[in-house]
Formats: sequence, structure tokens, C-alpha cells
Amino acid sequence: MTQTASAPALLTPEDLLSHWQGHRRLTRRVIEAFPEDQLFSFAIGSMRPFGVMAWEIHQVSELTLTGLLSGEWAMPQWRDGVASNRRELLHVWDALTAQLDREFLKVDPAFYTQQHSLPWGEMPGWVATIYCIDNEIHHRGEGYVYLRALGTEPPAFYER
Repeated sequence: MTQTASAPALLTPEDLLSHWQGHRRLTRRVIEAFPEDQLFSFAIGSMRPFGVMAWEIHQVSELTLTGLLSGEWAMPQWRDGVASNRRELLHVWDALTAQLDREFLKVDPAFYTQQHSLPWGEMPGWVATIYCIDNEIHHRGEGYVYLRALGTEPPAFYER
């Protein structure tokens, strides 16, 4: 009789949380790198200021955590709670970071493979989580372009 060991999970919930939080730490440093008077005003072409994009990142992250915990995926109120103030943005950013640490590992692992109806489409829970992280990376990349255009060296992307 031959015994085969099961392969370990490619990514544990703890690994996924660590990965997500690494991105959140890096994005926070990008927010901090902006000159105070440029975070909510500087834009290139028809793109939005990075401060506005950072609020979107926050709202998508909040929606994702709420959805994973409750199964409710309500459309964010994109205009609500958006202040043109770095201190307020960082305050809610840090509060959500702490909430992720407290609650993310409470998500039932089976929930990740189930289909969910998000405001932007049907997807399994794990895809919704990756989408959230990808959205953050995408907008953070725009922030890097803005910082370089402002003559500011952005944080090293690999230091998460």
C-alpha cells in the first residue's frame, strides 16, 4: 500500500492576510510620500488625484472584508466619507488595517470557493479578495507615476 501525502495549501488564509497587509503598508507609505497640498489635487490628464484613488482603495477593501465576513456585497457610496484630508484618510486606513488583523482569519475557508455577486460581477470569494488587492496595486502604480512627476521618489515597491 502506497501512502501519498496531501500537498499543502498553496496559500493559507494567514499568508493571504500577510500579503494583503504588506500591500496596505506600502500604499500607506505612498499616501504619506505625497506633498500635503498635492495628494487631493495633483492629477495627470483625466486621471483622478491619488487621494481620491486611495479612498477608493479603502472603500473596496472595506467592502471586500464585509462581504467575506457577511456575504453582503453592497455597492459602495463612492462619494460618502471622502475627505480631502490626509489625516482623516490615514485614520480610517489604519482602523481598517487593524480590523483586517482582527477579523480576516474569521472568514470560513469554504466561503472562498463559493460564488458571490459583487457590484462588478460574479466571482468566488478568493477572486474577490485578489481583485481587491489588484485594484490597490493598480492605483498605487498611478500614485508612483504622480510622485515621479512631482519629483518625489516613491517608496520601493518591493518593501512591503
